[in-house]
Amino acid sequence: MKNKTSYKRKLFLYFFFIFIIFTIVIIVFQYNREKQYKTQELESILDSYTGFVNSFIVHNNIYEKGVFSKLDSIVKILPESDIRITVINLNGDVLYDSFYEEYWNMDNHITRPEIQNAISSNKGANIRLSESTNQNFYYYSRLYEKYFIRAAVVYSISIKEFLQAESLFIYFIILIFFITSGILLYVSDKIGKSILKLKDFALRAGRNESIDLPVKFPDNELGTIGKQIINIYSNLQKSNKELINEKEKLIHHLQVSQEGIALFSSKSEKILANNIFIQYLNLISDTPAIMADYFLEVKEFKPIKNFIKEHLSNEYLSKSEKLPMLKHIVEKNKRVFNIQCIIFHDKSYEVSINDITKAEKQKKLKQQMTSNIAHELRTPVSSIKGYLETLIDNRDINTERQEYFLKKASLQIDRLSELIRDISLLNKIEEATSLFVLEKVNVNKIIEDVVENLHSRIENSGAKVECNFTKTITIKGNKALIYSIFQNLLENSLNYGGENITVTIRKYFEDDNNVFFSFADNGEGIAENHLSRVFERFYRVDKGRARSKGGTGLGLAIVKNAVQFHNGDISVKQRQGGGAEFLFSLRK
Repeated sequence: MKNKTSYKRKLFLYFFFIFIIFTIVIIVFQYNREKQYKTQELESILDSYTGFVNSFIVHNNIYEKGVFSKLDSIVKILPESDIRITVINLNGDVLYDSFYEEYWNMDNHITRPEIQNAISSNKGANIRLSESTNQNFYYYSRLYEKYFIRAAVVYSISIKEFLQAESLFIYFIILIFFITSGILLYVSDKIGKSILKLKDFALRAGRNESIDLPVKFPDNELGTIGKQIINIYSNLQKSNKELINEKEKLIHHLQVSQEGIALFSSKSEKILANNIFIQYLNLISDTPAIMADYFLEVKEFKPIKNFIKEHLSNEYLSKSEKLPMLKHIVEKNKRVFNIQCIIFHDKSYEVSINDITKAEKQKKLKQQMTSNIAHELRTPVSSIKGYLETLIDNRDINTERQEYFLKKASLQIDRLSELIRDISLLNKIEEATSLFVLEKVNVNKIIEDVVENLHSRIENSGAKVECNFTKTITIKGNKALIYSIFQNLLENSLNYGGENITVTIRKYFEDDNNVFFSFADNGEGIAENHLSRVFERFYRVDKGRARSKGGTGLGLAIVKNAVQFHNGDISVKQRQGGGAEFLFSLRK
């Protein structure tokens, strides 16, 4: 009981002192506000006098004529007899003063406070002793276009009383203060009970003791707050459990991620590191490393180490700044790793390791591809240019010779067109596979169309195509790509197999998911040392002979990519008895 009484008294004193401070602030504020309002009211009256005098001067051209004595007439009709009017030019010379007859002998007024204020802000006021009349005045000055007009009132007792704030509100606030103090004494007792319950709940929650929910609180506003705190506590407990689950998921994700990730404190102590990080660290390091912290000792990580040391030595990292980050490429044991370090605002940091060997190889392959394309395009373009320049430079060449050069240029244009078409198809297969529509495709019909399309070439070379499927083969794929597979294989045999060859197309196996094809010829075949590279872009077994046949060097590359698009695989081998045999599969 003693503790409750002490707490209630303490709570009352807190409220009491806060209310005293609040009351004093209100009184001071209201007093100054009242005083400021009275001052503004007086200045508004004086401002109206200056405006009235200015209108009189402008209307009667007094400033231009210099007859300021006429102002005596207007000063006499002012409602207050102690109003003093002074006109001062922009240099500070007094042009007129209603309280001083020999105003032309008055001192220069440019330094007077009210004049200085009027110069800077168009109007100014000041309370001071007049050097001319030895009286205290409340001065108000207003700047007009060519002069200042100053209206002043004698700072008498009546003016002082006018400017003082009303004191009635002070007594009213004091009365309210005492009434409120009694109310606070009553309320503090009510609030104390709820606060004691909240205190007990907070102590038990802080000690992680079991709490019987819901806790009962009084039926008042603080009781409602208490109930809300209990609800928040329950939600926090639930959120805490969810965060633990999410943390476990994150840790699991990091462990199965293909990116090596490790988090370290500002003291370079490991917070978290996944297995891939340790694995990559061992691949880069010359000595075995089982601890993530060891990465700072690996020489390949020296730039990262220097970067961390530099930023951790800074006393302060601004939260408005972009997080410091460093990327470092390491090549080790024929593999390429991208190492990235990010330093957070609390000076903890993250180090990630990515194996970019495959991406680097693809980058080099694309660079090589670009170089090869430029080389392959240069040949037909140079030929076309040469033929056309010959025709332009030799206008008198005979018709037969002109036709010869034009046909040669046309052939090179066709080759260039085929090259551009094949490059476009390859890029489309590799980078825009979603553009290819899948449908049911009759492979038998595709092969018939290919043979019919190349009929003249087959006859001219004395070749024979044998395709004896026992039944119709249908797969789900892209008709244009499947067509390109058989067309390029057949063109390859016709171009490089020799004369009078036999091409055999057969299905040698089929299961629930795939159909396996054999495409063979009995021609000249492919040397063993070239078999592993025939599917490379622009690779030719015999470059000179291949170009003379008109091939683009991309046919077999298109075949391989088209087969892989259909989730298949392709290989080539030497055929017994001569020739080459391509074995590939297409998914149904």
